[in-house]
Amino acid sequence: MKKAVIFIALIVVVFFTLNNKTNDYVIVPNESIRFRIIPNSNSLEDIYMKEKVKESINSVIKEIETSENINETRQNIVASIPKVESSIDSLFAQNNYDKTYKVKYGMNYFPEKIYKGVKYPEGNYESMVVEIGSASGDNYWCVLFPPLCMIEAEESDEVEYKFFISEIINKFLKRN
Repeated sequence: MKKAVIFIALIVVVFFTLNNKTNDYVIVPNESIRFRIIPNSNSLEDIYMKEKVKESINSVIKEIETSENINETRQNIVASIPKVESSIDSLFAQNNYDKTYKVKYGMNYFPEKIYKGVKYPEGNYESMVVEIGSASGDNYWCVLFPPLCMIEAEESDEVEYKFFISEIINKFLKRN
């Protein structure tokens, strides 16, 4: 009889655990400032340069993300544009990359994006955008405010293995 009760309790716990699963997705809030780097095309050279631009301006992005509020972030973005342009100028010269680029801040168009199972609708959003050449390649994007760019950089690909039944039992014991 005891085994039957424990078995039924275990089934109930499994059922509620699976039905109450929450996603670990980060949703971009309505009051946010986005960031994009759009390469000239999807050629290997252009995608490589997109990644190099991202790396070269990473320290500037980190400075912007230290802002306490959205107005301070806006001021930091405007102040950082010359640093971003200088960094890109140096990078392009060092790599003999002859494309032009634009750094824009304001309301910019973003296409629909599905990221980690979350759908972000297309539209015009407050953002800083780096357009390289014809800007027709696949873009890098993140959120400057609230500071979500570095969250993605800190994510790990390491896999943690856990025994499913022990997880269920632990959750059951924590609830009681």
